[in-house]
Amino acid sequence: MIPARYAASRFPAKLMQDLAGKPVILRTYQAAIHTKLFDEVYVVTDSDVIYDTIVKEGGLAIMSKTEHDCGSDRIAEAVMQMDVDIIVNVQGDEPFTDRESLVGVLNVFQNDIHKEIDLASLMVKITDEEEINNPNTVKVIVDNRNFALYFSRSPIPYRRAKDANTSYFKHKGIYAFRKSALMDFQRLPMLQLEATEKIEAIRYLEYGKKIKMVETNVQGIEIDTPEDLKKAQAAWK
Repeated sequence: MIPARYAASRFPAKLMQDLAGKPVILRTYQAAIHTKLFDEVYVVTDSDVIYDTIVKEGGLAIMSKTEHDCGSDRIAEAVMQMDVDIIVNVQGDEPFTDRESLVGVLNVFQNDIHKEIDLASLMVKITDEEEINNPNTVKVIVDNRNFALYFSRSPIPYRRAKDANTSYFKHKGIYAFRKSALMDFQRLPMLQLEATEKIEAIRYLEYGKKIKMVETNVQGIEIDTPEDLKKAQAAWK
């Protein structure tokens, strides 16, 4: 499932921007298809323009019936009547989505014999100080089993000891959910921490859901700003 909202506060209509001759959302959709990992891939959108773009290319798209605050809510509405167990959420602004990273999150559930894991997601190590301190980059800290402890736009952990060998990880916006966790999410109200940080993954943690983080070396480029689009255009081959 690829949630795709036309409006975006930092970069309006970013999903319809041109990336090597095709809109960003179409590039992301085709990247997900090309992994050959999924029975079906859908774009879930509130926009006629995005819907028509995908369908015209022979893709699958679903129009949201209601307004949603986040991608998880949009996907929950779309899959409510579907007979599925695991749902993967690929962000519409991630045209460099790769097979290796997606295999990593799917394997989490194959190895979860006792079904204790509600979600799996990706993290990538970052070392650039500007990126570490950038509030548009969501950071994650994990326990010794790589379960998420917290997500933040602030640099976490805070480096109190300047000589400490501190690692920072960026949260990549790809999730795999059990359907039950997704259905819980959309019926549970937003709490204070999520409202403060504006990070939907925090809601799962606030209600006790277990998120297994998988480290990947694939950086990719998430298109949040016009500058990101320029980077993506330069990197596209």
